[in-house]
Amino acid sequence: MSTWERSESSSSPSAPSWFSHFWSSALRSKPLASPSETAIHASSGEGLVRRLSLFDLLLLGIGASIGAGIFVVTGTVAHDTGPGVTVSFIIAGGSCVLNALCYAELASRFPAVVGGAYLYAYTAFNEIIAFLVFSQLMLDYHIGAASIARSLASYVITALELIPFLNNNIPSWVGHGSEEIYGAFSFNLLAPILLVLLTIVLCRGVGESSILNSVMTVTKVVIVIFIIIVGVFEVDVSNWSPFAPNGFESVLTGATVVFFAYVGFDAVANSAEESKSPQRDLPLGIIGSLLICIALYVGVCLVLTGMLPYKSLGGDAPLADAFTSKGLQYVSVLISIGAIAGLTTTLLVGLYVQSRLYLGLGRDGLLPSLFGEVHQTRHTPVHSQIWVGIVASVLAGCFNVHILSHILSVGTLTGYSVVSACVVTLRWKDKTACQVFGKSISSRAEGLMCLITVVCCGFAAGVFYRFGASLIFVIIAVFIAILAAAALHFRQVNTSTPGFSCPGVPILPTVCIFINIFLFAQLHYEAWVRFVVLSIVTVGMYAVYGQYHANPLSSNTLIIYQKAPTEAD
Repeated sequence: MSTWERSESSSSPSAPSWFSHFWSSALRSKPLASPSETAIHASSGEGLVRRLSLFDLLLLGIGASIGAGIFVVTGTVAHDTGPGVTVSFIIAGGSCVLNALCYAELASRFPAVVGGAYLYAYTAFNEIIAFLVFSQLMLDYHIGAASIARSLASYVITALELIPFLNNNIPSWVGHGSEEIYGAFSFNLLAPILLVLLTIVLCRGVGESSILNSVMTVTKVVIVIFIIIVGVFEVDVSNWSPFAPNGFESVLTGATVVFFAYVGFDAVANSAEESKSPQRDLPLGIIGSLLICIALYVGVCLVLTGMLPYKSLGGDAPLADAFTSKGLQYVSVLISIGAIAGLTTTLLVGLYVQSRLYLGLGRDGLLPSLFGEVHQTRHTPVHSQIWVGIVASVLAGCFNVHILSHILSVGTLTGYSVVSACVVTLRWKDKTACQVFGKSISSRAEGLMCLITVVCCGFAAGVFYRFGASLIFVIIAVFIAILAAAALHFRQVNTSTPGFSCPGVPILPTVCIFINIFLFAQLHYEAWVRFVVLSIVTVGMYAVYGQYHANPLSSNTLIIYQKAPTEAD
C-alpha cells in the first residue's frame, strides 16, 4: 500500500484522533516510479512548454547570481580582508560548487517538473518537511525581491539624475524611498512599477522573459569583462602585499560573508519543466553558471585590490571610486549600467522561480488549486506569477525592507542543507533492521540519526566559532561530525544513480550540510528567531489547510521520476 493510500485510510471516520490524521498526513511522501515503469500524470496539454536551451539555463543561473553586488561586495569585504578577499571568494565558490553538485544530481534524477528543493524534500523525506522548506525559501524570495526592486529603483533614479534638468529635481519618494515612518514604512513609487512591468513580461511567456534575461545578462557580463580588462592595465602588484594583512581567519570570515554572493544557481533547478533537455542540460546549467560566476568575481577582486591599497576600499561604490581615482570616470557610467542590468536579471529570475514554486504546491494541493493552473496559450502559471508580483509590489512600495536583510539567507541555507540530505537518503537501499546499542532500528532511521548529528555538530561548531569559544570545542564538534559521516559511509549501502551522479556520496553531501549549518550559525540571532517563528506558523498553516487538501499523486502534474535501483534482499 502506498504512503498516500495509508494516509487516506487514516483520514476515514475510524481514525482515532485529529493528531493521528495530522501525523500520518505530515509523514507521507511523493512516491517514485521504479526503473521499469514510468509514472506519468498528464495535464491535458496545459503544462509548461520546453523552450529553454543550455545557453538559456546558463544565463538564467548567471542572471540570478550576479547583481549589483559584484560592484560593491567585492570592495567592502576587501577593506576588512585585504587582497586575500580573492581567496575568500574562491573558498565560498568552492563550497557552493559542492552544493551545486548535489543540486545537479537531483535535477538530473527529477527532470520532469518544477519544484526544486521543495520537490526533492517531498520525495526524499515527507510532506511537512517539504512545506517547511518552501516557506523558508519563499520568505527569502519575497523579501529579497522587494529589496532588489527598491535598489533597482534607486539606481534608475540615480542614472536619470545624470540628465541636467532632472538632477536634484526628483522627489526621494519616487525612487530612493521616502523618510521612514515608525521605523519600517517608507513609500517608493518606482519599485512597484518596475515589478509590474517584469511581472507582465513573465506572464507573457518564458520565451519573452528568457530573451529579456539573456539581453540583460549578456550586457552585464560584457561590462564586467570590460572592467576587468581595463583594470588590468591599472594594477600595481605592490598593492597585493601583504596578501592577508589580518590573518587567515579574516579570509575565512570574508568567505562566510561572500558565500551569499553566489546564491542563485539553484534557480536553474526550478526550470526543469521548461528545459528542452533537462536530464542533460540542468546539471550543466547549474555547475556551469556557478563556475562562470566564480571566475568573474575572482577577476574583479584581483583588479580591484591591485588598483588601490585595500585600506582605501569600501564605501557605497568601491569599484567606481577605484576607477575614478585613476581618471577613468566613464567606467563609473558603465558600472551603473551594469548594476541596473544585474539587478534587473536578479529580480526577473527571482520572480520566475517564486511562481514555479507556487505552481508546484498548487498542483500538489498544499496551496489552493488556483496556484497550480497554467495558462492554456501562454503556458505560464499566470495566477502564481501575479500573486508573486503583488506581494513584492506591496512590500517594495510600502516598507523599508532593507532593514530585514539580516534575517535573509535562512531559507537559502535551509534549502541547500535539505537538498544535500536528499542526495544521501535517495541513494540508500532498503535494508532490514540492524542493531545499534543493542536496539533494533531500521537502516534509514540510523542514517537519519547520523544526518541529524551532522546538523547539530555544524551548528555547535558555528556557535563556538562565532562567540570565540576555545578551539577545542570546535574540534570536538568537527570530530563527532566526522564519526557520523563515517557511519553513513560504512554502514549504509549506496546505489549508483542514472544521469549525473554527485561524486563522493555520502561524504561530499555531508560536508555540504556541515558547512551550510556552520554558516547558518553565523547569521544574526534574529534570523534564528525568524526560522523558529516561521516554522511554527508553517506547521499551523499545514494543520489548518495542507493536511486536508494535499495529494502527492496529483493527477494534473507531469511526473517522470527515476529511482536508484535496489537489489533484492
